[in-house]
Amino acid sequence: MAMIVVQILLGGITRLTGSGLSITEWNVVTGALPPLSDGQWLIEFEKYKSTPQFRYLNFDFSIADFKVIYFWEWFHRVWARLIGIVFAIPFLFFWWRGYFKSHMVKPLLILFLLGALQGAIGWIMVASGLTGDAIYVKPTRLALHFIFALGLLCYTFWFALQLTVPAADKVYNQYLQKPLRWIMALLLLQLIYGAFMAGHKAATAAPTWPTINQEWIPTGLYKSSEGALNWVDNLIFVHFMHRGLAYLLLAAILFYTVQLYKQQGSPWFYHARKWPAILVLLQVVLGILSVLTSTKIIPGQWGIFEWMAQLHQLVAMLLLLSLVQLLFLISRKALGTT
Repeated sequence: MAMIVVQILLGGITRLTGSGLSITEWNVVTGALPPLSDGQWLIEFEKYKSTPQFRYLNFDFSIADFKVIYFWEWFHRVWARLIGIVFAIPFLFFWWRGYFKSHMVKPLLILFLLGALQGAIGWIMVASGLTGDAIYVKPTRLALHFIFALGLLCYTFWFALQLTVPAADKVYNQYLQKPLRWIMALLLLQLIYGAFMAGHKAATAAPTWPTINQEWIPTGLYKSSEGALNWVDNLIFVHFMHRGLAYLLLAAILFYTVQLYKQQGSPWFYHARKWPAILVLLQVVLGILSVLTSTKIIPGQWGIFEWMAQLHQLVAMLLLLSLVQLLFLISRKALGTT
């Protein structure tokens, strides 16, 4: 699971450094090795020169600049391959030796297939930025790639909880589980809008807080000419939604935490119930700092904004996992019932 967290963070670095379109092909086997000679580097650089990103944005890149962005995209892809190897070899060995219980095989196979699917979605995302006049991947496909990555992470975590948490440590309270599901649905929507923010590189469109460009209801919130596209392409609308959902999540999780502290349970439950409130508070602070430091972005340099954005993404994952853990621990049915 830790490797998946690292992979998602590498995806964030790839995005923040503008590296995602540096490799223009998806070679599952041969792509594992980077260029090993000057001639190979020139070939890859010429391929990159055919992309809209180079023609419209990075036309002044030297091959030294290209090597930097190539590294992050290559490392992101190699780490994904490494995850597959680390999973597949032990799985085949333990399966062959009969060490797995029968109920464990199917979830593990699903996990492997989800990982392969995520790789395919990643390439679909990259391909969206290689044609036309796009200088970055489409935000909707970035969101799809991000959400599927989080789904893979949550599935892995859930399976780990099934193997490690005794049934006696679960809590029976049907009234606590339903609002938790609503909070998780709200967080899912928030994560999607976070991906839209990242995909549009929208932080600089409104680098103020608590207002959006000195307005509570910002000008340009809805453009009638764009219709439904306002939900995904209007940067001010995306800002407004992302911030509004953050406040709703903050209020909902804090109120829910109060209810959790009224519930008796196991030591595992007592430990788990505090984390959503802690993480959502930290996440809001990091979100604000990401917006405020977006004015300090310097193209081609890793600075304070990039650190804030990367930490913002990490805490978002931890917040999601803290809610998944609670969902696992809070059961609608009492122990021993069907």
